[in-house]
Amino acid sequence: MRDFATLYRALDETTKTNRKIAAMREFFSDCSPEDGAWAVYFLSGRRFKRLLPAALLRQWAAEAAGVSDWMFDECYQRVGDLAETIALLLPEGDSVLESREDTTLTHWVGQRVRPLSGMADGERKLALLTAWDDLTTGERFVFNKLVTGGFRVGVSQKLVIRALAEASGLEPAVISHRLMGHWEPTADFFEGLFAEDLGETDRSRPYPFCLAHPLQADPRTLGDASEWIAEWKWDGIRGQIIRREGESFLWSRGEELILDRFPELVEPISQLPDGTVLDGEILAWKDDHVLPFSELQRRIGRKKVGKKLLTDVPARFVAFDVLEHEGADVRSQPLSSRRQTLEQLLAPFPDCSPLMVSTSLTADSWDELEQQREVSRDHYVEGVMLKRRDSEYQVGRVTGAWWKWKVEPYTCDAVLIYAQRGHGRRAGLYTDYTFAVWDDDQLVPFAKAYSGLTDSEIREVDRFVRQNTLERFGPVRSVQPELVFELAFENIQASKRHKSGIAVRFPRMSRWRHDKRPKDADTLAMVKSLLPQEGET
Repeated sequence: MRDFATLYRALDETTKTNRKIAAMREFFSDCSPEDGAWAVYFLSGRRFKRLLPAALLRQWAAEAAGVSDWMFDECYQRVGDLAETIALLLPEGDSVLESREDTTLTHWVGQRVRPLSGMADGERKLALLTAWDDLTTGERFVFNKLVTGGFRVGVSQKLVIRALAEASGLEPAVISHRLMGHWEPTADFFEGLFAEDLGETDRSRPYPFCLAHPLQADPRTLGDASEWIAEWKWDGIRGQIIRREGESFLWSRGEELILDRFPELVEPISQLPDGTVLDGEILAWKDDHVLPFSELQRRIGRKKVGKKLLTDVPARFVAFDVLEHEGADVRSQPLSSRRQTLEQLLAPFPDCSPLMVSTSLTADSWDELEQQREVSRDHYVEGVMLKRRDSEYQVGRVTGAWWKWKVEPYTCDAVLIYAQRGHGRRAGLYTDYTFAVWDDDQLVPFAKAYSGLTDSEIREVDRFVRQNTLERFGPVRSVQPELVFELAFENIQASKRHKSGIAVRFPRMSRWRHDKRPKDADTLAMVKSLLPQEGET
């Protein structure tokens, strides 16, 4: 725990990419395989679920710190992070010794963190108090992060992969592939990351996904349109189908096995030849056309799907790439060749099959392609994907090969009515906002947003919130309805759960409308007019 807490502090105290990679490389080069495995587990975004209720954690921490509940809550609101609040409030432990032997991350995870979930409350409290007493403030902070299930630090999986690659001397693509799929944080796993040759790999293991950058420039800067393959930018769940050794697997981009949630795909996937891996999108699809993402959401998170939902919202896998064919990795082949292989693989499947090839868009020029992009929403898609015909299937987000040319977002002007402090580095500022539009003479809340403003704009809004608070509701403040912002969002749907009757997807602030007064903000009727019309496809 001591060395891992030191690593955490090093990562948290710098914004320099090279320094973060160097700190992780040094840790991975010197640590035991057991500690290395757990470090990779946490740094790559995996975490335990919350091991005990937050209310109990706060109560016991307040008691141990000797502060009242209201004082603890005030500190929590100021700090913005429960784990850090507890670490800062508690006095330095009496039994912290430099010579203690139980400093390893493996010991703390296995003996002090994971067992908490199976303990009775009294036993849990004693275990927590003992652990806090045995740790320094920095170590206690990391321990609390693991206990709350909120472990995060400013590194992406890509940086972890680069650090492991430098420590092992292997290519980042090799490390990335070995980190895919299900694995246990064991010494054998960590040693396998550094092995020159693993031999046969897990038959269910997916490949790292190739991702696209958003296209900000005019597409004509990309050269001749004939050099690119264009297809719809589907709005579904990115997935990877694997058929190996007579078994079928379906992975989400979040590295979760989800085939049991889409039973209509089991039979068609079983008909694929062994040694096949396809990349594509899972969509809700009915009556020969894709359904809105909101329909697919009805199936997300359900491990058991009833007959009615299967009938109302059938799913389809739209494949747009092949990564493995006849057991061979074909990612280095040009896309045009992989596309031919894909079409040949799926040619035997009937048109009504839940497994189909993503249709290429036919266009002789960028102007023609732009016309098709402009009607994207009529097809419940987000725009157009552009992929170089000669591109390899690379790891992660690589510039120049794949672009997502999305349709312009919906926008509306709305009034700021509520604000709440952010979390982590934004804990001292009001950065999370609720916006409303007019319904007759009433402002009706319809969206929350926290991104899109510059740092200076955030500080300016924060000052406004503090000086114009009307009421307080716990951590939330209602403010004078004076500030108008243009909100952008990707989609809109009717919602019975919200007072406004609508829900918007991925709302963010696109600009601060200093030129508008509150009365100039849009109406709820105008926003509802953006809803897709019944029967529109």
